Amino acid sequence: MSAPTSATNHVKVLIIGSGPAGYTAAVYAARAMLEPVLIQGIQPGGQLTITTDVENYPGFADPIQGPWLMEQMQAQAEKMGTRIVTDIVTKADFASRPFRLETDSGDVWIAETVILATGAQARWLDLPSEQAYRGHGVSACATCDGFFYRGKEVFVVGGGNTAVEEALFLTNFAAKVTVVHRRDSFRAERILQERLFAHPKVEVVWNAALHEVKGQDEPTKVTGVVLKDLNTGALTERPADGVFIAIGHAPATDLVQGQLKLKPSGYIWTVPSSTQTSVEGVFAAGDVADDVFRQAVTAAGMGCMAALEAERFLAAREPLAQAAE
Repeated sequence: MSAPTSATNHVKVLIIGSGPAGYTAAVYAARAMLEPVLIQGIQPGGQLTITTDVENYPGFADPIQGPWLMEQMQAQAEKMGTRIVTDIVTKADFASRPFRLETDSGDVWIAETVILATGAQARWLDLPSEQAYRGHGVSACATCDGFFYRGKEVFVVGGGNTAVEEALFLTNFAAKVTVVHRRDSFRAERILQERLFAHPKVEVVWNAALHEVKGQDEPTKVTGVVLKDLNTGALTERPADGVFIAIGHAPATDLVQGQLKLKPSGYIWTVPSSTQTSVEGVFAAGDVADDVFRQAVTAAGMGCMAALEAERFLAAREPLAQAAE
């Protein structure tokens, strides 16, 4: 049996990534008759595929499941005419247009424009018990899941701006918020620290780490945490209804390192009020560029922006191409 041969494909709009940003960009680009191709990447559907109840996506009065929402977005993009490709982009050359991209399957894509929607991943502690209860009491997004902890006791792990902001947000719902930090001081901005220390619902545990998440099955849920004192090594078990890991996010920018301008935070830089990157014809949408909001609805909005900007970019250059012919 002969090995499959690779193919070279020419497209007007190539979308890399399949979260809310990627699928929304695909819907808009397809409606503009640009015949977009979307390459799904290593985690089709993005972070919402590991989210259970979603209550804050507009248009649904009752909670919906994250994986279901992404299935619907994919179906809508395909119905509009997007070609969905299950593959991973391994190399991109943005030195000149059209852009050249290679995938894990060996295929080559020549694209007039590229929309980067590769997203970001929450950083985890990689504890087995943390992984076991992800989506069932362990979360990396207070804005997404805080509402489910009304009147309950939650723990936040971290010491930077993300952790303090998440803890303050959770005080709107939880009866008590305990922040666990490995050091004896926060790295967060001073004004955020002052708000946190002044809040009556907040307790801080210094020089400690999350050692284990305790829980139960049927229904699967978190029931407690085991904290390790980093000075003495002593372990302490405490009751908990939820655990929020807030040690930052890592944008998926390996593909563009050294080719596109990045923000100091490591996210892709874009022109203010735009998705245009430092290379003309390359646009970035969603969590790979958004280091502030990181919500599904804002990612979808940026995907819309990227497709509209790609359409205008191509339309502005079409007369030039015809003149050249």
